Amino acid sequence: MQASPGMAFVVRTLVIALSLWVATVLVSGIDLGGGTTATRAGTLIVVALIFGVVNAVVKPVVATIGCPLYVLTLGLFGLVVNALLFMLTGWLSGLLNLPFHVDGFWAGFWGAIIVAIVSFFLHVVIPDRIDAR
Repeated sequence: MQASPGMAFVVRTLVIALSLWVATVLVSGIDLGGGTTATRAGTLIVVALIFGVVNAVVKPVVATIGCPLYVLTLGLFGLVVNALLFMLTGWLSGLLNLPFHVDGFWAGFWGAIIVAIVSFFLHVVIPDRIDAR
């Protein structure tokens, strides 16, 4: 029995929020502002939603335009794109006065890699019936 699409969306959002939290712990250039635990968790959920929108809207456009660079670099250009999209997420969070900051390219680079790895492992652990895509 599959979970509802709404439940799958909530699970994916929570997975990204947890992945973002791990990135804030491991990467010194990614900062999640102070406050209570509930405030920080709420910030991570909103940033996870922003991250999802950026990856759903901007990434396909960039991938289409940058297709020759993906081919030329055997896909390594994707790491640069992911870092820039992570930085864009931090910038958009700042526009919304969220206490989530990405300080530069390398912080975005490592943050994007950590988010990808952690979310991959979390999606492996979560049963497919809950995390239906």
